[in-house]
Amino acid sequence: MAPKRIHLNAFDMACVGHQAPGLWRHPDDQAHRYKDLDYWTDLARLLERGRFDALFLADVLGVYDVYEGSHDAAVREATQIPLNDPLLTISAMAAVTERLGFGVTVSLTYEQPYALARKFTTLDHLTKGRIAWNVVTSYLDSAARNLGFDAQRAHDDRYDVGDEFLDVCYQLWEYSWDDDAVVRDPDRGLFADPDRVRPIGHHGRHYDVPGVFLSEPSPQRTPVMFQAGASERGRAFAARHGEAIFINAVDRAATQRLVGDLRARIAAEGRDPESVKVFMLLTVITAETDALAQAKHDDLRSYASTDGAFALYGGWSGLDMAGHDLDTPLQYIDTDAARSALAIFTKADPTRRWTPREVARYLGIGGIGPVVVGSPATVADELERWADESGVDGFNLAYAVTPGTFVDFVDRVVPELQRRGRIPADYGSGTTLREQLVGTPSPHVRDDHSAARHRDRRRALRIPVLTS
Repeated sequence: MAPKRIHLNAFDMACVGHQAPGLWRHPDDQAHRYKDLDYWTDLARLLERGRFDALFLADVLGVYDVYEGSHDAAVREATQIPLNDPLLTISAMAAVTERLGFGVTVSLTYEQPYALARKFTTLDHLTKGRIAWNVVTSYLDSAARNLGFDAQRAHDDRYDVGDEFLDVCYQLWEYSWDDDAVVRDPDRGLFADPDRVRPIGHHGRHYDVPGVFLSEPSPQRTPVMFQAGASERGRAFAARHGEAIFINAVDRAATQRLVGDLRARIAAEGRDPESVKVFMLLTVITAETDALAQAKHDDLRSYASTDGAFALYGGWSGLDMAGHDLDTPLQYIDTDAARSALAIFTKADPTRRWTPREVARYLGIGGIGPVVVGSPATVADELERWADESGVDGFNLAYAVTPGTFVDFVDRVVPELQRRGRIPADYGSGTTLREQLVGTPSPHVRDDHSAARHRDRRRALRIPVLTS
């Protein structure tokens, strides 16, 4: 039996401090170049050389202001602030690559489906079918306050809105335009056939979208759907919509349970559970030998910021660590923030009691994900263990310093994984991200995906082409 393939995404954000608070101070870090287009195009070329499936771009719409009741720590430590819009670099990166995909985070809570659907269709056209949407519902009260709300919606309500939002988008992408609506016939003066473009007539609880879609169908129609919900309601949402699901993990046993739960939920939705790829967050520190890699890790660790880690965790969990004794174990409580960030340190591993001090140290490099340190062979061994024992399909690889962490992985670990048959030497024959990542024979969603029912409705209305 051939070894299980390992899929790779690079995990980045249009900011200085993403998942390694304080590491911006390291002399090798170039995260301050997030404002420069050359940073992003160089990174895209590097990742394509390493045969990564995609660059996964995180985003938030608020500031981390829970810790100490202020945004001060986040601003001092560049903890995901300052922060640029991730959508605007993708076209440039697509122009210098041919196969690398781009997964971009956009919160549906503060968008309108009619407008956002057009943005993703535009990007799918411009990338020739290499775009994915990481669907989130947001978790920061600061975002809600700055976008016209007194506070964010209740946690589960956000997903109820999200189900309808995506249904509207699916109708726009899959139902409104026929495949052959664009005729482009100058002799008849007919660019697109109005008989093959139809209004969606959506009138729901949260949205009214009566008309036709503004954009002609793109290569994938529906972008590849990433999802990162890990709460009870979030996992139900992911099982319904996700083609790739992003999870956090602290140990293999807990991850195996989570992956098993996700696949059971996917099957309950009438979908093939193995068709959905599960990615976990992970950071790799590597060098020629284990000893050199450990020395590199120790040097990087010396730059980590406790205040920056608590600023991150406050935003993720809704808990202000300034009010907790550093050595008193955490207890789980429900919040309207990202519940998985709290549960992973209080519920996922019942054998361990996490204190704030331990959480800060854990988050110092790599956020809520393991850090693997070692030679290329040692790293490859560990990635294989995670993939084979926990059931994940791949990794969202965060950086300690950028682009150095990615350069080390591409130059050292990728060749080792290729030698072991875990990563292909080249991209497959399919040119779109869905073909590459999900493994579909066409660029379009599988028949068992929730978007496909609107494709079926469109096909049922098919008007035969008249020939003279």
